[in-house]
Amino acid sequence: MENAPNNESRPSNPDEQKAENKPQSGQRSGQGTEMTNNHYDLHGKPDADKRNFVAPDNVNAKHKNPVLAQPPEEFTGLKLGKPATVAAGVTAVLKSMEFSWGEAGVGRGTHALLKLNQKDGFDCSSCAWPDPDDHRSVAEFCENGAKATASDADTRRVDPEFFAKHSLVDLSHMTDRDLNNAGRLTHPMVLRPGATHYTKIEWREAFQLVAAHLNELKSPDEAVFYTSGKVPNEPAYLYQLFVREFGTNNMPDCSNMCHESSGSALSISLGLGKGSVTLNDIYDAEVIIIMGQNPGTNHPRMLTALQIAKRKGAKIIAVNPLHEAGLSHFKNPQDFMNPIKAVGTLLGHGTPIADLHLQVRVNGDMAVLRGIMKHLLRAEEQNPGTVIDHAFINEHTTNYEAFLETIQNTTWEDIELMSGLSREQLLEAANMIAPKQKIITCWAMGLTQQKNAVMSIQEIVNLHLMKGAIGKPGAGTCPVRGHSNVQGDRTMGIWERPHKEFLDALANEYGFEPPREHGYDTVEAIKAMHEGKTNVFMSLGGNLLSAGPDTEFIAEAIRKQKLTVFVSTKLNRGHLVTGQTSLILPCLTHLDIDRQRSGHQFTSCENSMGVVSQNKGVLQPLEGEMLSEVAIISGIALSTLGDRTKVDWVGHTENYDTIRDSISRVIPGFDKFNEKIRKPGGFYLPNGPRERNFTTENGKANFTVTDMVMHHIEPDQLVLMSIRSHDQFNTTIYDYNDRYRGVYGERRVIFMNPQDMQDRGIKERQLVTITSYYEGQQRKLERFIAIPYNIPKGNTAAYYPEMNPLVPMASVAYISNQPTSKYLVITVEAIGEFLPEGSTSSVPVAALAE
Repeated sequence: MENAPNNESRPSNPDEQKAENKPQSGQRSGQGTEMTNNHYDLHGKPDADKRNFVAPDNVNAKHKNPVLAQPPEEFTGLKLGKPATVAAGVTAVLKSMEFSWGEAGVGRGTHALLKLNQKDGFDCSSCAWPDPDDHRSVAEFCENGAKATASDADTRRVDPEFFAKHSLVDLSHMTDRDLNNAGRLTHPMVLRPGATHYTKIEWREAFQLVAAHLNELKSPDEAVFYTSGKVPNEPAYLYQLFVREFGTNNMPDCSNMCHESSGSALSISLGLGKGSVTLNDIYDAEVIIIMGQNPGTNHPRMLTALQIAKRKGAKIIAVNPLHEAGLSHFKNPQDFMNPIKAVGTLLGHGTPIADLHLQVRVNGDMAVLRGIMKHLLRAEEQNPGTVIDHAFINEHTTNYEAFLETIQNTTWEDIELMSGLSREQLLEAANMIAPKQKIITCWAMGLTQQKNAVMSIQEIVNLHLMKGAIGKPGAGTCPVRGHSNVQGDRTMGIWERPHKEFLDALANEYGFEPPREHGYDTVEAIKAMHEGKTNVFMSLGGNLLSAGPDTEFIAEAIRKQKLTVFVSTKLNRGHLVTGQTSLILPCLTHLDIDRQRSGHQFTSCENSMGVVSQNKGVLQPLEGEMLSEVAIISGIALSTLGDRTKVDWVGHTENYDTIRDSISRVIPGFDKFNEKIRKPGGFYLPNGPRERNFTTENGKANFTVTDMVMHHIEPDQLVLMSIRSHDQFNTTIYDYNDRYRGVYGERRVIFMNPQDMQDRGIKERQLVTITSYYEGQQRKLERFIAIPYNIPKGNTAAYYPEMNPLVPMASVAYISNQPTSKYLVITVEAIGEFLPEGSTSSVPVAALAE
């Protein structure tokens, strides 16, 4: 059945696509003629603050602060099974329906799912994987999307009565799953100074309270305005507009923690901090390299694209410390709707995905790429003109000779030591790549959160430039964004280092002078908050407390604020660790119908491949007093700025078309925004590298020369990386299970190599203390459960946010200042207790012998 005719949602003729300004195979006019907003600007950026603050006392923090910043330590009942070798399939379908109907009800949940990712529906609020340009299936969603949609459609209510029953202390002792599953926030709430409970507040008073605190500041730079990647384009644009009219560029966002390293690497080398491929390129690729990414859990719809590529003959190379189910085999749920494929899909093992799995050591990806390129250069010497694209290099690139020297001077001993792979294993990968030109490399936070992140991504670019594998069908770079509109928020101006051209356009459009001095990124903002340099923290979506590094350090920083403001849809731990006064302002979700004076409004989102599409809610909001994000931002802006504002906030709230009209005049690539966004499938933004138009300073794609930095650790030390479970998306925890890895009912675990466990006298299920080390400091977490797993010797993994307190605030990737949640030096020490199967109470290890 694997050889059955291919009838996936993929056009046989590119002209059948409907998305406006779509790239077509071999004809990509209009894709690189003008430059859209970049992801990163190095110009004038001072070196990041490298100070290492005093490490917080993670272990005793729960005794010092009754409101817990970390998830509670109580166990929830660990059960272990065998790791899965197949992703999705019938189980994914059943789990999707179970979760959707359980939270939203059968009718409401089904209606929402049928409109999810449809051209006349709403955009998924989880990952940013693109939708097909042409035909979309009835069920154009994955298990993750179904869970996110069900969570947004939740009919349970977190209303004033709920808060009256639960103090902050009580709420902080709930698990993150139970906080999320409490229901939708329905009313604006305030926590007064010294109070133990949130209480109801009227919207007008809430806006005035924010305005009063902001206007009392000595400088606008004493406020920090954080943003989640879940925020659509229109409210994101208004948010940055308000913040800049208020007078600051302090706009840290989740990009600072997920793909800042990608923007840093790509902007300098290619001229644009975004990827260069489309979904159709994935289908057409001959070789796809997947690095530091687990698509089966984090971007499940990507597996459909990989399946199409595989059935067309593509080779797939997986580079990851863990053997993930989604990179092994895939059973496409859509195949169950096809009589030809259904039986084979049900009874078979699914489509094999990875042809080669390189089980790299954590932070060793740079060495993997060096080794592959070293082999490719050797192959070119033996077969001149057949491996390296010299014509492309000569016409479009610079610095090739210096790059060659760097590769030649890199020893195989260093490559094997750093990567944990043999020269022969890397030769196997190089042999797959050598004769091909249509090559795509995909990566996610497994790369971007390493110490060597920026250099590793620059090596990806070097590989593509060697092969001429960019700017043509089936080839290019593909950073896979982790949230629905994190890329779009940057395009809309949510970033702390704005370009002069963007600020000039704002000034011309609105008649005010925006601030020119760069603001704080996320790490810098947290440090400033901790030092008392700021007094107001506002979060438009997100959960900085749980998403960021050094959890207790962030908690200390937030508690020093005079006011914290959280615009949110559901309760999370970040709402509980507050400033002296705190507000929770409930907003609508992607799937809620948003009616304003001019009628039913819609917003838009930009996916990982630069397509901007419509997002129109389909469900009647729960009874309550929720407002749209646009209305909340406008209300705060009017109350704060008063007669000083140059912006028609009322008009923007009444009709979102007016926001898009302004965007069309301010941001390149959005001309005729209101016209193009109404066309089925949306439209593609300009993308220079996609057309070999490299908008770097020299107009060329730049080979990069970097040092392959290796980090020394002591013999008893290990390296820890953070991972997600299958039942979570970012910091949102849907349940305690991770079925692809065979872990059920528990999150407080650490995955270890069996030999590393044996060397330390640690048994399966034994409790351990984890200590991280950074520049003479130690951070500890107690009572984690050790689990043997297939992971390289010397490496370990644990779920975030549970492991985040171990990540030092000062431990960041070179250049990008992104926290290194994928590279922590640790020790693991056994405790004389272990956790029996399914139990929530540990017992002495001596009981094992009984």
